[in-house]
Amino acid sequence: MYVCICNGVTDRDIAAAAASGCTSVHELTMRTGCGATCGSCMDMAGDLLAEARRGVSDIIPLDAIARAA
Repeated sequence: MYVCICNGVTDRDIAAAAASGCTSVHELTMRTGCGATCGSCMDMAGDLLAEARRGVSDIIPLDAIARAA
């Protein structure tokens, strides 16, 4: 389903962002554009991100380890 009509962001886009390490609504906006135009979708986007994050383990991605080194 479309969550952000202004920027064409779907619930699947939010789940994919969560799976790739997105942890905040601010970061979600930076990654997907969700909420960057009018912002009326931010409550729903935040709820969907939190729900998607519950299904993601807190394993640190290898690229994050490489950047830290």
